[in-house]
Amino acid sequence: MMMQHVFPTYNRFPFEIVSGNGFKLTDNKGMTYLDFTSGIGVCGLGYNVSKLNEAVEKQLGKVWHTSNLYESSLQESVAKKLGEAHGMIASFCNSGTEANEAAFKLARRATGKSEVLAFDHSFHGRTYGSLSLTGNDGIKEGFGPLVPGVSFAKYNDFAALDEINDQKAAVILEVVQGEGGVVVGDASWLKAVEEKAHEAGALLIIDEVQTGMGRTGKLFAFENFELNPDIVTVAKGLANGIPVGAMLGKKELAKFFGPGTHGSTFAGNPLAMAAADVVLDELNTEFLKGVSEKSDFIKFLLEQKVKNIDAIESISGFGLMIGIHLKETVDVSKVVSMLQDKGLLTLSARDNTLRLLPPLIMPASELMAGIEIITETLENILVA
Repeated sequence: MMMQHVFPTYNRFPFEIVSGNGFKLTDNKGMTYLDFTSGIGVCGLGYNVSKLNEAVEKQLGKVWHTSNLYESSLQESVAKKLGEAHGMIASFCNSGTEANEAAFKLARRATGKSEVLAFDHSFHGRTYGSLSLTGNDGIKEGFGPLVPGVSFAKYNDFAALDEINDQKAAVILEVVQGEGGVVVGDASWLKAVEEKAHEAGALLIIDEVQTGMGRTGKLFAFENFELNPDIVTVAKGLANGIPVGAMLGKKELAKFFGPGTHGSTFAGNPLAMAAADVVLDELNTEFLKGVSEKSDFIKFLLEQKVKNIDAIESISGFGLMIGIHLKETVDVSKVVSMLQDKGLLTLSARDNTLRLLPPLIMPASELMAGIEIITETLENILVA
C-alpha cells in the first residue's frame, strides 16, 4: 500500500501493524513480531491489556469529553499519583511536545526572565517552543526564526556550568538522551547542574517524556539520581498509547499559572485519564522492582553476548532503555530491516545507534530471545 493522502513526514516501513497482544505485534501480512519498541517508549504495559481496556470501555459508556470548565475527579486522581511524592501539581496536555511548551511558558512567567539553557543532541519536541529547546539542527532546517533566548551547551560537560547564570529562567535536560543516542547523564554532573541552576535562580526542568513511567526502574528517571527538579514533563507511557501528556511543577509555581494563562481543549480527556489512572496503579513498587531486575539481566546479556561483536562500537543505556552503537561502516537502518525480517522490531537513534525500548512487562525469557536475534544478526554482518 502506498500512502498518497498523508504528508510524507515519516519514512514508513512497508507493512501495517493491525493487532497486538502482550509484547507481540502482528502486521497486515500475518507476520508476528517480538516488540522491542513499545511504540517508541509508549506501550510500557504492552498491548491489549485487559485492565486498561476495561477502564477505557467503562469511561466510553459515560462521557468522552466535556471541557476543563468543570471539575474532574479523574484528573485529580492522576495528578495526585504523578506528583504528590515530589510536592508537585499537574497541568495536563496531549503530548510531550505540549508538556515542554507549558514548561517553557511557566519558567519564563515564574522567573520574569526569558533565557533558557538546553543541551546538544537533546530532543524536546517539534512545535516552535519545544523545537527551539531541541539540540538537533537537522530537524530545525527551514523553520526559522525560532524562539529567541535559547542557548546550548555540551551534555555531560562540566564546562556547561559556566553557562548557567542569573539571566537564565531555566535549564532543561533529559536524564537519558533518547533520540540523542541513548546517552546517560553522569550522576555528579546532573547534581552539579541542579545546584548551579538553583544557585542562579533558574528553574530545573527535567524532560521525562521517554524516560518516565517506569522505563528506568523508577517512576521517574531523575529519582535514580536523587535530583530535585522544579518542573517535570511526561507523556508517552502515561496512558499506554492514548494521547496524553502532563507538566508537573512545584506547588509554589501554581500562582504563575492561574485562570487564562494556559489551556488546551482536549487536555485531561476522560478516556486518557481513565487509562493513566490504571497505568499509575500498575507502576507500583513491586512492578518497578521487576523492571530493575530485568534491566540488570539484559545488561548482563549485552555484556556477555553482544558487546564484543565486531559490528559494535559500544553499548549504553539505563533500565529498559538501551543503545547499541554500531560502527560507522554498519548501516543501522539496514540492521533494523534485517531484524524485522527475523520477527523483531527495533528502533534507531542518533550516532548510528540501534535503540531498544521493550515493553516493561516483557519477561526475561523473551528479552533473552530478542537479544539472541540481535546477536546472530550482528555477528553475521561483515565489517569493512
